[in-house]
Amino acid sequence: MTLVKETDYGTPARDPASSVTLEIDGKPVAVAAGTSVMRAAMESGVRVPRLCATDSLEPFGSCRLCLVEIEGRKGTPASCTTPVEAGMKVTTQSAKLARLRRGVMELYISDHPLDCLTCPANGDCELQDMAGAVGLREVRYGYEGANHLDAAKDESNPYFTFDPAKCIVCSRCVRACEETQGTFALTVKGRGFASKISPGDMLFLDSECVSCGACVQACPTATLTEKSVIEMGQPQDSIVTTCAYCGVGCAFKAELQGNDVVRMVPFKDGKANHGHSCVKGRFAWGYTTHRDRILSPMIREKITDPWREVSWEEAVGRAASEFKRIQARYGNDSIGGITSSRCTNEETFLVQKLVRAGFGNNNVDTCARVCHSPTGYGLKTAFGTSAGTQDFDSIDQADVVVVIGANPTDAHPVFASRMKRRLRDGADLIVIDPRRIDLVQQPHIKAKYHLGLRPGTNVAVINALAHVVVTEGLVDEAFVAERCDPAAFNSWRAFIAEERHAPEAVETLTGVPAEAVRGAARLYATAANAAIYYGLGVTEHSQGSTMVMGMANLAMATGNLGRAGVGINPLRGQNNVQGSCDMGSFPHEFSGYRHVSDDSVRAVFEEVWGVRLGGEPGLRIPNMLDAAVDGTFKGLYIQGEDIVQSDPNTRHVTAGLEAMECVVIQDLFLNETASYAHVFLPGSSFLEKDGTFTNAERRISRVRKAIPPRAGLADWEITMALANALGYEMAYSHPSEVMAEIARLTPTFAGVTYEKLDRLGSIQWPCNERAPEGTPVMHADGFVRGKGQFMITEFVATDERTTDRFPLLLTTGRILSQYNVGAQTRRTANVAWFDEDVLEIHPWDAENRGVNEGDLVELASRAGATTLHARISDRMQPGVVYTTFHFPGSAVNVVTTEFADWATECPEYKVTAVQVRKTSRPSEWQEHYEETRRDTTRRKGRSAEVTGG
Repeated sequence: MTLVKETDYGTPARDPASSVTLEIDGKPVAVAAGTSVMRAAMESGVRVPRLCATDSLEPFGSCRLCLVEIEGRKGTPASCTTPVEAGMKVTTQSAKLARLRRGVMELYISDHPLDCLTCPANGDCELQDMAGAVGLREVRYGYEGANHLDAAKDESNPYFTFDPAKCIVCSRCVRACEETQGTFALTVKGRGFASKISPGDMLFLDSECVSCGACVQACPTATLTEKSVIEMGQPQDSIVTTCAYCGVGCAFKAELQGNDVVRMVPFKDGKANHGHSCVKGRFAWGYTTHRDRILSPMIREKITDPWREVSWEEAVGRAASEFKRIQARYGNDSIGGITSSRCTNEETFLVQKLVRAGFGNNNVDTCARVCHSPTGYGLKTAFGTSAGTQDFDSIDQADVVVVIGANPTDAHPVFASRMKRRLRDGADLIVIDPRRIDLVQQPHIKAKYHLGLRPGTNVAVINALAHVVVTEGLVDEAFVAERCDPAAFNSWRAFIAEERHAPEAVETLTGVPAEAVRGAARLYATAANAAIYYGLGVTEHSQGSTMVMGMANLAMATGNLGRAGVGINPLRGQNNVQGSCDMGSFPHEFSGYRHVSDDSVRAVFEEVWGVRLGGEPGLRIPNMLDAAVDGTFKGLYIQGEDIVQSDPNTRHVTAGLEAMECVVIQDLFLNETASYAHVFLPGSSFLEKDGTFTNAERRISRVRKAIPPRAGLADWEITMALANALGYEMAYSHPSEVMAEIARLTPTFAGVTYEKLDRLGSIQWPCNERAPEGTPVMHADGFVRGKGQFMITEFVATDERTTDRFPLLLTTGRILSQYNVGAQTRRTANVAWFDEDVLEIHPWDAENRGVNEGDLVELASRAGATTLHARISDRMQPGVVYTTFHFPGSAVNVVTTEFADWATECPEYKVTAVQVRKTSRPSEWQEHYEETRRDTTRRKGRSAEVTGG
């Protein structure tokens, strides 16, 4: 590997449609109109010295290094802020310019520490580079006058330091915080010589900084430096890979010293993130080397026994022999598997292949069951394909942005920054959420409408919006006539026009003022381009699938599909939840969302896999647990998921696992589910494997191995070994061969190859003969299913109702610094921002219960109880409480119930009837958890003594 370098070409062109010819240093150059002189020079091969300019930020013109001479103009304008003109003659190098640049640089250096040899940025410092570029050899000004060399260093942030003594006040960090991130946490305080960069007159850790790293990346000196670089020194090698956190799918350079990662730097050419990042992807990768990583396979006879370290051969052999024994005793359908949305497409594909071809049944499911399965069902019903319709870049063309049941600034922060930029540029925002999320009002952003509905009333609200569109003549009749099924539309139009769907009729039910609904509907329907972005607040309901179809109805009725700036866009939770669905992880579908009962589809797989395959759908995760409790399901292979912590009604989950005779866990850590396992196979992190992830915009991106697997095998190799031990041969030498098989068997992936991914950077499916380089925008010429299908979306209230005993509604979500069940982020310095799940409660509800800020409270439902510390917050509406689920000790899913989406069994995490009261002790479940954890620690200790570990 070699260090991947990116080229900085100055400010991007403004109008690529027209061309301008000019002369730079006597050489003719043709560039797009609106291009800066600096960029034009760099595109012609001439690098103009600069410090304040960078291609990711708007031109600023403060450093006075990029001066040029232009024939016919007085003075020496800054090339970064000067646009090209036809016939312009530019000189970038002259004696006059050299003298001016050296003088400017001399002033910078006179107030800068001369410690280059010991500075952590030595060899990667733009100030150092520019001093050499302008030929500075001496500094005439001494340090006896006023200077900033004794300014105190701020080391409060766990990931980077701020050394103001080395700051040249170029404002790149301030502009990155404003333009790229949109947080506005940094400012230039003071004027002239007294000016300085400040995070609001406080330490970085205490400020509004979200640690996205944009300021660190923008800094041209060692003022803002990663602590890992200070500790380890500059990296020598790098490799481009894809982040393994959320569904945005950011591209990163893993920068290395040998087999040690020094830092993760967002890749400028990443099509999903365009060089931006968040605190998780940028800094929270230390879990890969955490002491909790399990690096040796382990087995035990009973879940009460200590673990025993064994060889790979013995562990895989034990799993295979147990699965064979169970099937021989209890029948072919008595075992199954769960794929992971954190593993690669190739690894997920192999697990579902193992289950179907090796186990001989269709008992395979994925964690998408408990998050976005309604997305697949609803969008496939309406449009014919189970995925979002646009690419992320589409947001730049949106005039109205609707955010429903999502909190992008916490769960999808890099895309949120892109969204906020569009909102600052003038797009209108509608937020539909029970909670007042950050987007409702931020610096330079304010939602036009916040429809703060009651949890569980999504479908009533979407129907009310559609009612306004239909009854006020806002339907795009031409689009509907051309693109949609007329009979289905006419039936839907009559249904939705009924007075019972009017905003006034449902106002009492939803809690949303009728005029706000009418205003939001008009704004959405009359916009040139209106886009819907949604999250788990849509899908994790008993009517999740109905709501997805309701949004599809609204988009079709208003013609907001098939072009940039519109669409129905699910913000997927985990890094590869889209890919795990694409790969055939559901029990009723092969890869590409084709039903297992289709004889012609099954025949294709049978020919390639060399076995007969079942045509009946297998068990979903909830069905597996039910069958286990009933005594008919006895063995489970789980790749990279922690269903004890992530799935609802924890007591039922653990009862199912306890009833099984062989549970095999493949993961990085001994997670909560591993407490019920008999075989543990140590998995590999995203830095230790090759493959692909598919993000929320259907973008397939390469995952490249930066370091060897710490446990010896990548996850795809483990699954292959298990298949071979079961007697079903798999013989892949590289994940590229698995992708070749995926492409052979999956029409939407037919044109995908590693060579093409390496050449293009990434591809959005469908990628086939019709779209050899992928499809950024779906349904441009027609829907996949033919005519768009309007569906009747009757509102049916959830069976989970508040009562005198449980008068509040609990809804759940995520927070920026933590991720999913926290297995990764809890093992990083991200705990500096958030180290426990807390319960947000409205002041009125808190006062009625005598609850004060920070009090320990019991959160109880009919399913169970846990305890959390209270956070009194006016983000909540009265009658609704909120918490996250990142920490196992919180045991939040002990409280959630088994109610689920009618079509997919996606759990109704967002609506649980609860009571909150002060308490002084942990819940029974938490006491059990702590005791189990202590026992596990003791057993691990005894196991280590026995094995010499």
